Amino acid sequence: MTVENFEDLDAWKKARKLANEIYSVTPNNKFAKDYGLRDQIQRASVSVMANIAEGFDSNSDEDFIRFLKYALRSATEIQSHLYVAKDQNYISEDDFDHIYSNTIAIKNLISGLIRYLKG
Repeated sequence: MTVENFEDLDAWKKARKLANEIYSVTPNNKFAKDYGLRDQIQRASVSVMANIAEGFDSNSDEDFIRFLKYALRSATEIQSHLYVAKDQNYISEDDFDHIYSNTIAIKNLISGLIRYLKG
């Protein structure tokens, strides 16, 4: 498959799904009222997909890698926020496990893309 647009990247597609998963759990119960955590985890999820997209249109592989590293850090931020959400009983153990494992999968895709671009 030829990659012509950022929308063709598996990492971006999965990041989009992750953002939707985050947005689906954040309106629930106490989570919705914890404005700081809710907004922060939502922003981090959007940041993952936005940085992949922005980096795709950069002028060099080096710039693309830089943006992919930003996306990685935002994904790690999501993982950390998920622990707070779980510890405060904002999300179930199942939601935590599902979203956390999807975040790991995205980080693996981004890391693979970085390795490819460095190669």
